[in-house]
Formats: sequence, structure tokens, C-alpha cells
Amino acid sequence: MEASSEQQKKSENSSSSSSSKLLLYSYWQSSCSWRVRFALSLKGLPYEYKPVNITKGEQFSPDFKRLNPLHFVPVLVDGDVVVSDSYAILLYLEDKYPQRLLLPADPRLKALNLQAASVINSNIQPLHMLSVLSHLKEKVGPEE
Repeated sequence: MEASSEQQKKSENSSSSSSSKLLLYSYWQSSCSWRVRFALSLKGLPYEYKPVNITKGEQFSPDFKRLNPLHFVPVLVDGDVVVSDSYAILLYLEDKYPQRLLLPADPRLKALNLQAASVINSNIQPLHMLSVLSHLKEKVGPEE
């Protein structure tokens, strides 16, 4: 009985938020934002694209700072829920909208997928971030 009421609650939560439009604050060249756009597409979830031009510093605007004080894209707004960071957004979408799964159900395969995502997020992605590249140029010069 508890499992069925849990499933019903999850279904109600999914349908209540699906009536509100998903908003994605994103920059078109951001690989983190690309990940989220791919996931939204694979899940068949409609969303409104809100461009944030990070090369012009739009992520530092007071309005965007209220959404994400860290000034990073992407940011997903789902009703009254605001989630930043592509990895957190993907996991949120997976739990909130389970109709088309992104991750395998098998725990071993799911762990391998999460391991690969973690390697990219922790080891590769930081080297492509605009803030890291700007800091390196400032500290060691553009030639290095």
C-alpha cells in the first residue's frame, strides 16, 4: 500500500510541474548547457530557452544572480524549483520526469554511466570553462 501511494504522489508531482513550463537559462556554446538541452530533448520535455550571454557578462546581472549566485549556466526553473549545475539538473529531470529514462535501470550500468559523467565533470570540463581560461590567461599569460 505504501509503495502505491508513493508512486501516486510521484505521479501527481510530475503532472503538477508538467503543467508549468520549464525554463532553461543557457548559453548556446556552453557544453554544460548542451548536456541539459540533449536530456530535455531525449525526455521529450518542452521548455522555454532563456539565453544568457556569458561573453557579455549577463550572468552577473542582478536577476540572474537571484537564480544562481555562482553565476554559472545552465539553470533550470521548474515551477518554484530552481536547479543549477548540469549534473544536478540531469539527476533532477531523471527523478522528476521518469517517463523516458536517461540512465539504465541496472545498478552496475547506471554506476558506469555516472562514473563517466563524473570524470567529465571533474577532470575535463573545468579546463573549458570561461572563468578558468580567463584566470589562467591573467596569471600566466595567453601564450602559455
